[in-house]
Amino acid sequence: MEKADRRSLTHWGLLVGTLAAMLVLVVCLVGEKKYETTTPKTTLQLRKLLRRDPRTLCQGMNILKIPSSRRNIARPPNPGFNMVTKNSGRRIVARTQHRIVTMLKTPRQITLDNGLIQLIVSRPSGDVVGIKYKRSDNLLEPNNLRNNRGYWDVVWNKPGDNIYYVDKLQATRSRVIMATEDQIEISFVKTYNVSQQRGAPEVPLNVDKRYIMRRGRSGFYAYAIFECLEGWPEVKIDQVRMVYKLQKDKFQYMALSDTRQTFMPRANDRKHGQQLAYPEAVRLTKPSNQAFKGQVDDKYQYSMEDKDNKVHGWISTDHSVGFWMITPSDEFRSAGPMKQGLTSHVGPTTLSMFVSTHYAGKRAGIELKKGEAWKKVFGPVFVYLNSALRSKNTTGTLWNDAKEQMIEEVKRWPYNFTQSKDLPSSDQRGSICGRLIVHDRYMNESLLSESSAYVGLAAPGEVGSWQTESKGYQFWIRADKQSYFLIKDVRPGNYSLYAWVPGIVGDYKYGADITIKPGSKINLGNLTYEPPRNGPTLWEIGIPDRSAAEFYVPDPYPTLMNKLYKNNHSDNRFRQYGLWKRYEELYPHHDLIYTIGINDYRYDWFYAHVTRNIGKQKYVGTTWQIRFKLNNVMSQGNYTLQLALASATSSEIQVRFNNRSIAPPHFSTGLIGGDNAIARHGIHGLYWFFSINVPSSLLNEGNNTIYLTQSRGGAPFRGVMYDYIRLEGPSIRHADT
Repeated sequence: MEKADRRSLTHWGLLVGTLAAMLVLVVCLVGEKKYETTTPKTTLQLRKLLRRDPRTLCQGMNILKIPSSRRNIARPPNPGFNMVTKNSGRRIVARTQHRIVTMLKTPRQITLDNGLIQLIVSRPSGDVVGIKYKRSDNLLEPNNLRNNRGYWDVVWNKPGDNIYYVDKLQATRSRVIMATEDQIEISFVKTYNVSQQRGAPEVPLNVDKRYIMRRGRSGFYAYAIFECLEGWPEVKIDQVRMVYKLQKDKFQYMALSDTRQTFMPRANDRKHGQQLAYPEAVRLTKPSNQAFKGQVDDKYQYSMEDKDNKVHGWISTDHSVGFWMITPSDEFRSAGPMKQGLTSHVGPTTLSMFVSTHYAGKRAGIELKKGEAWKKVFGPVFVYLNSALRSKNTTGTLWNDAKEQMIEEVKRWPYNFTQSKDLPSSDQRGSICGRLIVHDRYMNESLLSESSAYVGLAAPGEVGSWQTESKGYQFWIRADKQSYFLIKDVRPGNYSLYAWVPGIVGDYKYGADITIKPGSKINLGNLTYEPPRNGPTLWEIGIPDRSAAEFYVPDPYPTLMNKLYKNNHSDNRFRQYGLWKRYEELYPHHDLIYTIGINDYRYDWFYAHVTRNIGKQKYVGTTWQIRFKLNNVMSQGNYTLQLALASATSSEIQVRFNNRSIAPPHFSTGLIGGDNAIARHGIHGLYWFFSINVPSSLLNEGNNTIYLTQSRGGAPFRGVMYDYIRLEGPSIRHADT
C-alpha cells in the first residue's frame, strides 16, 4: 500500500511537473508572439504543409501538441528565424535556424555555401562554374567549358570599325570583400592593360564582378562595376549581359509570365532543324519530342519590355526545382521602361540583359569618346532557386513562389547590404514628386484623366532622348489617376525629367535640369504638358500608345507556328514568325488602301508597312493610301498631319497629298530607324513623331488621298510600324469639326 501510494505520488509529481513545464513554455511563447492559434487538424499536417512551401525549411522540426490550449507549435531544436506558410487562410508560424555562410577557397575556385545553395566561382576569372541546390548536382551544364556556364560578356567595337568583339571579362585577380556568418561578398577584377599591343583586342574597361551570398537566402546576388578611365581609347558597346546555361537534361519548362509558360524543345532540336530567314529562327523538323515537330523556335519570340521583365526562368519538372532571374529595379538598364530585351530561351539559357541594341538600334548602345571617363554599376540581380513537392501544378507552385520572391526583392530595393560605395543605400538617395497635367483644348478632359503618365528621370538631353540613353541611370514611375507622381530612391546626379502619356501624342520634358542630392525631396508642383496640336481632329487612325498592337495582326502560317502563342486572342500573337509575309497575300495586286469612315483600323490596317517581293528575292518599297472626303477646305490657316511611328528599320516614309508622283515629296522622314522590330517579332521599337504642315492648297473639296510611301527596298525587313495618324483642321472652326 505504501509503495502504491509512493508510485501514485511519483506519477502525479511527474504529471504536475510536465504540465508546469508546458505552461512555462506557453507563457514564454505568448510573450514572444512566436506562434499562431490553429485547429487540431493542423498538428497532423504541419510538417507536410511546411515542406510544401518551397521557401520553408523544416530541418529537425518537432511538433508539440497542447490540447487544453488548442495551440500547435512547430519548434526546431535551435530557435532562429520565423517561417510562415498558409493553409485554408490559417497562418502557421514555424521557427527554424539557417546555417551560417561558409567559404572554401582553392587555387581554382571559391565555393560559397549557406546550407541551401552552393555557389562555385572560378578563380581568378570570376565565372560561375557550379550552382548546387539542396543536395543536387550542378544545375549548370557540366559539359560546357568552365567559362561557358555562368558568365558576363560584352559585345563591343571600335568606332568606325565593322568588326565586333565578344569579351567575356575574364578577371585576373580575386579578393574577399566581406566575410561574416551572415554574408560573404567576393570580387573578381578585370583590369584593362593600357600598354597591350599584341593579342586579342580587349575592351578598354575595368570590370569588378561581385557575388554575394546571404544567410537564409535561397539564391545569390550578382552585380558588376564597369569603369573607363580618362584618357583611354574610344569604344562602342552594344551589349552587356549575364548568362546562365543550365543542365540540358534537367530543365525543360520555361516561364516568362502568367500567360507565357511552356515546355521547350532542346538545343539539339534546333541544330537538326531548318533555318528560316535568319539564324535565330528555326523550324523544328526532327525534334526529340514529336509534339514540337513543325514548330518555329526563335529566341526573340520570348522578348519582353523591361518594365515587365522582373522574373523569368526555368523549371525542372522531374526534380521540381526552379531557377529564376529576378531583377528588382530597372534603374541600371538601358533606354527606359519600354525597351524590349531577351529573357530566357532554348539552351536552356537564362539571361539578364543590361544593355542591348535589340528593338532600338545602335543608338541605344554606349559610346565613349576618346578620353571620356565613365562608371556604372549593373545590378545587383538575384538568382533565386526554389523547390516544391510534386503535384499536378508543380510548375504553377514554383512560378507563383518566384513571383512572391520577386515582390519581396522589389520592396527591399535599394539593397543596404552591398559593400560597394558605388551602390548608395536609400538614405543616400533623393526623391522628386509633382503632378503632370495634360492640356489639349480639343480633347475631352475625362479622356485625359483616364491615362496615367509614365514619368522618369534620365540623363539630360533632348525631348525623348531617354529612349536611347544607356550611359547613366533611369528612374521611372507611373503617375496615379489624378496625375500625381513620386519617384523615390534616386541616385545623386544631374537629370532631366521626361514623360509620355498613353493616349496622347508626343513627349514631355521639364524645362530645367534637376540635381538630386542625398536626402533631396524635390516637389515640382503642377506641371503642364501641351501635346502637339494645331487644330481640331478631322479623322484619326489607331491609338497613340507607341505600339502597333491595335492594328491587324494576321494569323500565322500553320506550318510556322509557335504553339505558345496559338491562341488568336493572345496579347502576344504578333510574336509568331513570318507575319510580315502575309502582306503580299492580303494585297497581291495593289497596296493597302484605307478609306476613312468605311474601313476599321483593327481589321483593315496591316500592322507593318513592309516591302514587296516582286520575284527572285527582289524587294521594293510600297505605297499605302488614305482616302477621305472634306466638305469644304478652309483657305485661311493650314492643316496638320500628325504622324507617329512605333518602329522603323532602314526606312523612309514619303508623304504626298493628292499627287502620287510629285518629286520631291511634300514631306519625307529621311532614312530612319534600326530597331529591326519586324523581324524580331516586336510590336514596337523606338518612337518617332512628325508634325507635318499641310497647306490648304494641297487639299480638295470632296475626295482626297494621302500617299504614304516606304521608299526603301532591298530587304524583307525594311519597314515601319505606325502608332497613330491624325489629320487636324486649321484652328478656326469650320463645318468639318
